Amino acid sequence: MALKIFNVLGREKQDFTPLETGRVGMYVCGPTVQDYAHLGHAKTYVSFDVIARYLRYSGLDVLYVQNLTDVGHLLETGEDRILKKASQLQAKPMQIVEFYARSYFEDMDALGVQRPDISPRASAHIPEQIKMIQTLIEKENAYVAEGSVYFDVTSAPGYGKLSNRKVESQEAGTREAVRDEKRNPEDFALWKKAEPEHILRWESPWGEGFPGWHIECSAMAKKYLGTTFDIHGGGVDNIFPHNESEIVQSECANDADFARYWMLVGSLTVDGVKMSKSLGNFITVKDALKQHRPEIIRMFALSAHYSSPVDYSDDALTAASGGWERLYGAVRLTRSLMSSAPATDDGNTFAARLEQAKTDFATVMDDDFNTPKAIAVLQELTRDVNTLLNGGQTVGKSTLEAIDAAYRTMGGDVLGLIPAVDTSSSNGDREAGLIQLLLDMRTQARKNKNYAEGDRIRDALAGLGVVLEDRADGTVWRVN
Repeated sequence: MALKIFNVLGREKQDFTPLETGRVGMYVCGPTVQDYAHLGHAKTYVSFDVIARYLRYSGLDVLYVQNLTDVGHLLETGEDRILKKASQLQAKPMQIVEFYARSYFEDMDALGVQRPDISPRASAHIPEQIKMIQTLIEKENAYVAEGSVYFDVTSAPGYGKLSNRKVESQEAGTREAVRDEKRNPEDFALWKKAEPEHILRWESPWGEGFPGWHIECSAMAKKYLGTTFDIHGGGVDNIFPHNESEIVQSECANDADFARYWMLVGSLTVDGVKMSKSLGNFITVKDALKQHRPEIIRMFALSAHYSSPVDYSDDALTAASGGWERLYGAVRLTRSLMSSAPATDDGNTFAARLEQAKTDFATVMDDDFNTPKAIAVLQELTRDVNTLLNGGQTVGKSTLEAIDAAYRTMGGDVLGLIPAVDTSSSNGDREAGLIQLLLDMRTQARKNKNYAEGDRIRDALAGLGVVLEDRADGTVWRVN
C-alpha cells in the first residue's frame, strides 16, 4: 500500500505524494534552548526521528530541517525565555544558548535520535526574517507601530485554517503581551522594539529590536526547503498560535502554499497533565537515562501512535522495559548462536516468515507511521523466532543471519530499538566479551567434570544479573 499520512490541515488521512519525486523536504519545530530537554521533548523528537528513518527506509531522499529557537520565544508576559534564564543564572544569553544546545544534542544522541540534516538557529537568520517582514509590510499584511511590526490577521481570510479558529472568537494575549499599539488584539508580533534593558537586539529598518517567535520558522523553512515543501512537524500544543501564524505569514509573503502535510505529535502527560517546565512536572532526559536504557525510553515513546498523548508513569516504563527485553532477548539469542551454528539448516527454512514480517511491518508503517503496530509485528516475529531457536532443531548460520538482519533493519534502522552490538552497559562490547570468556571457562570446567567450579561461575554471573541457559546446542546468556 502507498504511504498515508493524517494531515492535520484538512483533518484526514491522505496519500503521501512528495512535491518532487523521490525527495522529501521536512521541517520540524525544534526546542527553545533555555533548559535541559525532558521526556516530552524525547517523545516529540523520537517520533520524528522514526518518521525520517522510515521515509529513508522506503527509498526517499529526505532533507530534514529542525530549528533551534534561541531568540524571540516570548512568555505570556512578553519576556524572552532566553533572557529570563540568563537573568536567573546571571549569564550571557548566548552562553545559555550554547550550553543548553549542546546538552540537547547530547540527550538526543544518547537516545539514538539521528541528527537533522540542518539545525538552523533563529539568531543566525535575522536578515532573512527582516526581509520577509519587509515583504509583508509592502503587501499590507503587516504594519509598523512604535518600532514594532505586527501581522494584521484581518488581511488574511485564511487565518485559522489549521486550528479551525475564527478571528472573532480568539482572545487577546497568548504568548505575548497585548499592546495598545496593535490594531487588533489577535495581531501577532513579527518584530519587537527592544527596550533599553533588552540585551538581544539587532538593527532593522524599524529601529533596534528582535524578531517575534513565529517569523523565524517561516524564514528558515523557506531558506532551506523553498516556499512550498512536503512535511511540517511539531507538537500539538503549538498548533495555535505558532503553526497558524507560520502558515499565514508564509503564504502571504510567498504567494504559495506553505507545508503540504502537517503532522503534530501528541503531548507527554503526567497524571493527564502535559509535562512542561512551567508546571514543574517534568523528568529530564538525563535523569531518565540514569534509570533506563535509551531503547526502553524509545520503546515507551513509540508505544502509542505519534499523534496520541502518552501518560508517563513508572509502570509504563516497566512495561516498556519488559517488552523491549523480550525483543532483544531473541536478538541476543540469535547472535549468540551464530558463531557455532552449522552452515546448513537440514531443510529448515524461515525465509517466508521473515518476508511476511517485513511485509506486515511496511503495511502498518505505511498507515500513518503506526509504531505500536510495528512493534507488535516484531513481537509476533519474536514469538516465532523463540519457537524456532528453542525447538531442538538445527538452525543454520544463514537463517540466523537473516533473522538478525530483519531485526537490525526493522527494529534497528527504522525504530531504533535494536542496537547493532550488545550494549548491556556503557562498555557493551567489552562486557559481552568478558561474559563470553567466563562462559568458555565454565564450559571447560564442566568438560573436566569440575561441576563445583562451573556452578560457582554461574552463581557469580547470576549475582551480577547475567542469567545462563544451558541448551543442547550450547550455553546462552541474557541480562536479567
